[in-house]
Amino acid sequence: MICVSIGRSRMKLIRAEHEALKRAGAQLVELRLDWLKRVTDISLLLKDRPTPTLITCRRAEDRGKWRGTEEERLTLLRSAIAGGVEFVDLEVDVASEIPRYGKTRRIISYHNFDETPDNLDEIYKQLKEQDADIIKIVTMANSPADGVRMLELVTASDVPTVGFCMGEFGLFTRILCGKYGSPFTYASFSSERELAPGQLSFREMIELYHHDKINQETSVYGVLGDPIGHSYSPQIHNAAFRKEDINAVYIPFRISEQHFGESIRALKRIGVGGYSVTIPHKERVIKYADHVDESVTDIGASNTLYRNARGTWFAANTDYEAALTTLRIGMQKAGWPGATMKDRKVLILGAGGVARAIGLGVKRAGGMLTVTSRTKNRTKQLADHLSCNHCSWENRGAAAPEILINCTPVGMFPNVDETPFNQNWMSDRTLVFDTIYNPENTLLIKQAREKGCHVVSGLEMFVQQAAAQFECFTSQNPPLDVMRDTLRKAISPVSYS
Repeated sequence: MICVSIGRSRMKLIRAEHEALKRAGAQLVELRLDWLKRVTDISLLLKDRPTPTLITCRRAEDRGKWRGTEEERLTLLRSAIAGGVEFVDLEVDVASEIPRYGKTRRIISYHNFDETPDNLDEIYKQLKEQDADIIKIVTMANSPADGVRMLELVTASDVPTVGFCMGEFGLFTRILCGKYGSPFTYASFSSERELAPGQLSFREMIELYHHDKINQETSVYGVLGDPIGHSYSPQIHNAAFRKEDINAVYIPFRISEQHFGESIRALKRIGVGGYSVTIPHKERVIKYADHVDESVTDIGASNTLYRNARGTWFAANTDYEAALTTLRIGMQKAGWPGATMKDRKVLILGAGGVARAIGLGVKRAGGMLTVTSRTKNRTKQLADHLSCNHCSWENRGAAAPEILINCTPVGMFPNVDETPFNQNWMSDRTLVFDTIYNPENTLLIKQAREKGCHVVSGLEMFVQQAAAQFECFTSQNPPLDVMRDTLRKAISPVSYS
């Protein structure tokens, strides 16, 4: 279950949002009294309330907005209990001052906005001693390992415990705490009004993560990276799980380079079954696999880490085959005989992990490869690794490629008015492949179309590599059309509204 928090300055607005949440399917709503500019008669909020209700009034030292005296605050909480509210939130240090009365259930809470303390068990025992119906422990995660400790506490508790971590490092605990035994989690009314660090909106929890479907049997997958908030992988994988009726959820795991090893080891304790891997972890993740695919060894990077039914961990690189599939689609559209790169001049812009993977595929397909990037040393290193030609960034326009592949971020949102390759350097016979997928139609792609070139976008490659990951995770065929449509809608929601 999700408890949706409302914090508004006027009772009228709180009531309106409460009624809207009822229509949206909310089962429990928290009313934050400390957000009100003026509190008159609390019965106005409780009379004929649309859903079961939780009353909370946070002090300034608990990152709340309460401006009155402490006695006034405690009086409000007592009034809510006398009014028969279903739940009341009491901080551990004041719980003994407010006795149990009627049918109101007591949530005894502890918040730490700086860290997740080492003594979670001791904190739990202190809360339990305060006549708790439900214990609530919410802390700041400074690494995913903090979140794992919190979920382990929830699982081991003998009193119903709401336990999760704030912040981006702890976001996964908000989504998963119910799977591990928490009676409910929290969400905001909308994404514009976050009441705590890292809080997701009710809509995101339902529509993106399908929280109402998560149970103890739900398989967990995710994407590893830092930063990670920009990733569209949760949208397309969760849509695919829903389409195929698979009991699984896919969530973002932000992991810093500093905490990578301890985080991966900790996440194994809660049974995560596989990851997509993005910057900056594609190289370091390899050593955490029991088996490494040949393509990963050749490329030196992995974008997929997954576990099979026997518990063996595999490192794979789905960028490699996804790029080749995307290029074959482009060559087929161009009408090239056999849709082959053999003996065709190929220019790759960029020298990062994606360029390395695609370059290996081009070489194995018989293409005559040249690489270039804005960094001379990296260009030379990649050329030596692939045993291919290279040119300076300044001279890239003289390469006259039959296939041009952009593996740089030039032209990516929000810098959509940039291009890594001028239009006058293109031939109308060139096949142009931009690995950027946001936006789908980059300036490079637009200018290539104007020139009469055949084009393929990074959206297709992104979908193909995600589809291959889906197959690694589930051993089932991926719903490509659903994944493709979902990504397009996520990138350009206005066009599909």
